[in-house]
Amino acid sequence: MYRPSSTAQESCDDGRQTEAAEGLNVMCCDFWSSLYGVQSPLTATLLMSILAAVLGSLQTGYQTGNVNAPAKIIEEFFNMTWRSRHNDSMSDHSLTFLWSLTVSIKDFGALLGSLGVKILADTFGRRNSILIVNALSVLGACLMFLSKASVSFEILIIGRLVFGLFCGLVMSLNPLYIQEVSPTELRGAFATLNQVSFASGIFLGMVAGLDMVLGTQKYWALMFSLSLIPALLQYAALPFCPESPRYLLINCGKENQAEVALRRLRRISDKVLNELKEIKEEASHSQSRVTLREFLKKRSYRQPIIIVLIINMGSQLSGFNAIINYSTKMFSKSGFEEAKYLTLGVGAVNVTFTLVAFFLVERAGRRKLLLSGFLSLAACNLLMTVTDSFLHIVPDLRSLQVLVVFFLISAYEVGPGPISWFIGAELFDQPARPIAMAFTSMLNWGGKFLLALLFPPLLKVCGAYVYLVFVAVALLAFSYTLLRLPETKGRTFDDIAAEFRGAEGIPLYNKSDFNTFT
Repeated sequence: MYRPSSTAQESCDDGRQTEAAEGLNVMCCDFWSSLYGVQSPLTATLLMSILAAVLGSLQTGYQTGNVNAPAKIIEEFFNMTWRSRHNDSMSDHSLTFLWSLTVSIKDFGALLGSLGVKILADTFGRRNSILIVNALSVLGACLMFLSKASVSFEILIIGRLVFGLFCGLVMSLNPLYIQEVSPTELRGAFATLNQVSFASGIFLGMVAGLDMVLGTQKYWALMFSLSLIPALLQYAALPFCPESPRYLLINCGKENQAEVALRRLRRISDKVLNELKEIKEEASHSQSRVTLREFLKKRSYRQPIIIVLIINMGSQLSGFNAIINYSTKMFSKSGFEEAKYLTLGVGAVNVTFTLVAFFLVERAGRRKLLLSGFLSLAACNLLMTVTDSFLHIVPDLRSLQVLVVFFLISAYEVGPGPISWFIGAELFDQPARPIAMAFTSMLNWGGKFLLALLFPPLLKVCGAYVYLVFVAVALLAFSYTLLRLPETKGRTFDDIAAEFRGAEGIPLYNKSDFNTFT
C-alpha cells in the first residue's frame, strides 16, 4: 500500500542522460509524434525496458512454432526409443497420444505456472520476477537438448513441461511490467509488442524446424536449445532497466524510488509529476492487498472477471491454436506435397498482422479490433467447415482452404490475439492486477492445452464440423464484448477502474462510456 514519503527526491543526477542517449530520445519522440500525432514521452530507457521484457515472449513463441514441421522425425525418435527398450514398435494410437502429449505438455506447464504470478510479482517486483523465471527457460531448453543424447523421450517431455512453467509466468509478467512502465497513450501499442515478439518467435521456430535448417534427425535436439540465446540476452539487458514505478509506489510505498524510475522512463519533467499524481490517486482508491477470495467476491471485480473470461476463451477457442500446432498435417491431408512451406506462410502472416495490430491498437481502440476480430473468426471457421466438408469432392477447394487459414490467422492477430493477453491488466486496479494476469494466463494456456490435446481426436470424430464449435465460441465472445467491454484506449488505470468501482447492480451498457466505438 502507498505510504507517502516526507520529501520527494529532487536530484537531477538520476535523470541526467548522455548526449547520445538524449539524441536517441529525441529521435524516438519524433517517430511516435509522426505516427500517433501526439507528443510522446518515449525514451531510450523505456524502449530498452520494453524490448528486454519481450525477449521472454520470443522464447515462448519459438518453442511453440518449432514442433510443427519436424513432427515425423521426432515421432521416429519416440518409436526408435521404444523399440530399443521393448523390441517392438509403438502402436499408432500410442504414438498419436504421445505426440499430442509432447505438444500439449508445454501448455499444461504454463497453466500450472500461472498460479505463481501473484506471489512472484508482489514479492519480488515485476522486473525481478521476469529475471527469476527466466531460469526455468534455461533449464527447460537444456533438458530438451539432452533428450536425444540420453535417448529418452521422457526427458524431452519433462523439458517442455519445465519450459511451460516459464511460459505461464512470463506471458503474464511481461504485460504486467510493460503496461506499468508505459505511458497511457502508448500502453496498448507496447503491450501488443509482446504479441509481436511471440508471433516472431513462432515464425523463427517454424523456420528452424524445416528439414533444410535444423528439423533433421541429426539436429532437432539442437533446434530445441536455441531459445537459450534470447534467454541469455534478457539476463544481460533487463537488470539495467527500472522497476515498475507503480509497484514501487503503490505496493512498496517507495515514492522516491518511484520518481527516480519515472525520470528514467520519461523525458519530460511535467509528465513525471503528472504521472506521479495519477499513481497516487490510484493508490488512494486501492486496498493494501487483495486476496484470491476477495478478488472473486468483490462486486466491482465481477464484470471485469467475466469480460476477461469471455474474451480469453473466445480467443483461445478460435481455431488459431489448432492451425499453429497442426497446420502441416492439415495441409498434407489436403494434398499439398510441400505442406511445411505453407505452414511457414502461416507464420509469416501471423507476424505481419501482429505488426498491423501494433499500429492500429492506439488508433482504432480495443473494442473495434476485438469485435471485428471475433466476427471475422466466426466467418473463417464457417468457411473452414464448408471447404473441409467438400474437399474430397472438389479437390481444387484446397487453395481456398489455404486462403481461409491465412484470413483466420490475420483476424486473430489483429484483435483477439494480442488484446486478450493485456486487457485484464487494464480492467483491474493495482492490488488485483497480478491476480487478473494470472487468471488471464490460466485461461489462455488452459485453452491452448485443451485444444492441443483434444483437437486431433475431435477432428477424427467430428470431421469438418469441429470448426462449428469455434464459430459458436467466437459469436459468444463478439456478443459479450459488444454489450459489456468499455473502451480503454487513452484512459488511465484509475479512470478505467472507476467504471466498475461502485457500479454495483448497474448494467454497464447503460453507462455513456460503454458500448461505444469512440
